Amino acid sequence: NPEEAFAASLASCHMLTFLAIASMKKYMVASYEDNAVAILGKNEKLKVAVTTVYLRPNIIFKGENIPEKTTIDEMHHRAHQECFISNSVLTEIIVEPVY
Repeated sequence: NPEEAFAASLASCHMLTFLAIASMKKYMVASYEDNAVAILGKNEKLKVAVTTVYLRPNIIFKGENIPEKTTIDEMHHRAHQECFISNSVLTEIIVEPVY
């Protein structure tokens, strides 16, 4: 359905941005999975809209250079700030990493 496709596009943008950041920091990602969920509601104009998207990335790193939780959180924050799709929508996007 359309709201799932919308959530998937936000999740993909976040993932690709996160992976680019991880690569620049020399972290090796073994797997990246996200269980993105879109919530329908009414916007400020009382129109049906995707009001919130929850991104729940679960990332497994490999190798000797494994980032700490605080570093992973910082990387998610930066990925959210730099994702062009999240910068293009009014929807609230909440990133809830799975640890």
